[in-house]
Amino acid sequence: MTSSSIQNSADLSTDRAFFDLITRSFARLVGRPLVSAGQGPSWLYNEAPFVVLAHNIDADPRFIYANKAAQGRFEYPWDEFVTLPSRLSAEAPDREERQRLLDGVTRDGFIANCRVLRVKKSGRHFWMEDGIVWQLIDEDGKRHGQAATFSSWTDI
Repeated sequence: MTSSSIQNSADLSTDRAFFDLITRSFARLVGRPLVSAGQGPSWLYNEAPFVVLAHNIDADPRFIYANKAAQGRFEYPWDEFVTLPSRLSAEAPDREERQRLLDGVTRDGFIANCRVLRVKKSGRHFWMEDGIVWQLIDEDGKRHGQAATFSSWTDI
């Protein structure tokens, strides 16, 4: 998968190559699988009970993937989510903390057990709990962005 295919793809929701990038980079960096054997791109997008989202490597990264669980949690449909700068998942006062987290992921490959404050489209807030954020790195070591997953949250 080329970086330009990620940058310009209209729909990565059930794209096999992108699914492989997400799941293989997760397994390599975190040391365990993101999904069970036999679960593919359609399952991750439509049925996974946990949130998975990803942003690209633009100077102001934008979301390029958000499964149905993420769309429900953040209250954005696919077409809006994949045009949204990822910084807007946090409010302005929380963006510096968000950037420190992402810088740590860039440096270390992944961060686990993170708890961060996020904002929904409606403006309501929630704590993302026990999250894992990781680098999207292909088998050749090329960086394509970052992804996050979590299955626990607290509305505030």
